[in-house]
Amino acid sequence: MSAHNGPKGHRSSADDNGRLPASTKQSEQDFYELIESLPMVAVQGYDRKRRVIYWNDASRHLYGYTREEAEGQLLEDLIIPDHMREGVIEAHRDWLESNISIPPEEIELKHKDGHLVPVYSSHVMIKQDTGDCEMFCIDVSLQEQKKANDKLQWMANFDDLTQLPNRRMMEVELSARLMEAERRQSGEIAVVFIDLDNFKLINDTLGHHYGDELLLAVAHGLKGEIRCCDQLSRFGGDEFVLLMFDFDGPESIHEVFRRLSSTLERGFVLNGACYQVTASFGVSLYPNDGTTVPELMGNADAAMYQAKESGKNSICFYTSDINDRLLHYQKTTALLRNALVAGSLQLYFQPQIDLKSGRMRSCEALLRCFDENSRPVPPDIFIPVAEKSGLINRIGDWVIDAACKQLTAWKDTALGDLRIDINLSGKQLTNQHLASQILQKLHHHDLRPSQLGVELTENEVIEGDEVQIGQLERLKNAGVHISIDDFGTGYSSLLYLRKLPVCSLKIDRSFLHHAMENSSDMAIMQAIITVGHSLGLSVVVEGVETSEQDNLVKTLSCDLAQGYLYARPMPADSMPAYLVSMMGH
Repeated sequence: MSAHNGPKGHRSSADDNGRLPASTKQSEQDFYELIESLPMVAVQGYDRKRRVIYWNDASRHLYGYTREEAEGQLLEDLIIPDHMREGVIEAHRDWLESNISIPPEEIELKHKDGHLVPVYSSHVMIKQDTGDCEMFCIDVSLQEQKKANDKLQWMANFDDLTQLPNRRMMEVELSARLMEAERRQSGEIAVVFIDLDNFKLINDTLGHHYGDELLLAVAHGLKGEIRCCDQLSRFGGDEFVLLMFDFDGPESIHEVFRRLSSTLERGFVLNGACYQVTASFGVSLYPNDGTTVPELMGNADAAMYQAKESGKNSICFYTSDINDRLLHYQKTTALLRNALVAGSLQLYFQPQIDLKSGRMRSCEALLRCFDENSRPVPPDIFIPVAEKSGLINRIGDWVIDAACKQLTAWKDTALGDLRIDINLSGKQLTNQHLASQILQKLHHHDLRPSQLGVELTENEVIEGDEVQIGQLERLKNAGVHISIDDFGTGYSSLLYLRKLPVCSLKIDRSFLHHAMENSSDMAIMQAIITVGHSLGLSVVVEGVETSEQDNLVKTLSCDLAQGYLYARPMPADSMPAYLVSMMGH
């Protein structure tokens, strides 16, 4: 059938000889040429009995029927789904008999193979005042829009990497389950927060591509070990949340923890190597630990952090004291932030005494923090919080600057030759620009590198990678004094010690305190001193509090000592008077 000839069986107003008026014939021809030229608009024509009289090529693409297959077929038998059949017949009858037109709308019509096709459908009735009226349906496909909407809907509810439900969907599910449990007044719900341990290390060493591969493998591994009635979601980053329903008490959760941990510890192959993974689990239970989504999520998160602090690769159930510790952490974090702004951080100095000459050779700078009432906060309280909160780098920068300013203030005094030793944390050492920043700060204050020393704990130095050790080498080569603090409590490997850029060792105070009564501790101290001297290192002992201990460290040939016997940590303005008293002594 040619569009130029009009639809099959079509009759229009004609004269007694059956000829169309020229104007009418041209209008019809223009109409069919127009609808045939619309490749993206499906147009079908139906007679008053709803049989197909016209079917353009776009209709073939949209519904699957060729023009020959469609012509003569009833509308309701062709593309109308069963549930719409009676309504379509009735709507067509109302239009013919009562002139009630069919409004345009978004509907789903039936394809030849049975699937539904979303379209925007509108209708036109022509020659309605004759006995040969025709209805034309103009359908615009909404398939691409539907695909886009479905994709957006999926993205709103699922994680693109792991295909797991995302945080939003998890919270919607948890909210619905809480409402149901409250209505039934029964049932426990467990929220299990799962955080991978040391994931950042893998991400940083292998790159984000392999980090994503690991997260995907972990998600599949965890998903395969949970019940179908529970829900695993990706909360974000390397964090997952497991919602458990209808379980048999805490032991069921412990069993899930054992299964999931075992799956992670079997390892995953990345870049040709097998990497084992562990995770920390935090659990909150409805209704004991909360009745709302924020309460349960927050408490499970707090329990997870407690599991990490307990050594990782473990599970922790929420208790009220965990919340107390969390509040304490938040309060201390706020205190540190305010201290950085308000200037309530202060350096105290503890002298280090040359045991041969009795003179003060150097001093250790010890950080002090004060609360809003000017009361000191113990370092063993605020330092761990500073490291955990990420404030340690800012605080470390403040310490470096404050030490340099103090050295400048003492430059033209009797304290001008004193070296100040500051403590660095392992987190600061990961800053690849640390050495440059320290040396630039010294240059800015017109100070010699030898006027500054840095102390790191034994484990922090030995666990450092090549880049971090390179930072220390650069500082030492420039003249900065490098000390290993708390020596003897960590690896104590002579092989490592030989390779490290170190100037001195500081023997941990615990050895000295037991050496007077314990021959083993005495032997360890003697060995450390001997090894240190054989490697060309000076040896400092901490915690000297009695004259007996002073005699012991001198007998063992320690080089320097610090402790309450000589001086307690003091503010900078007390140091000149202390020096005068030492000289008099």
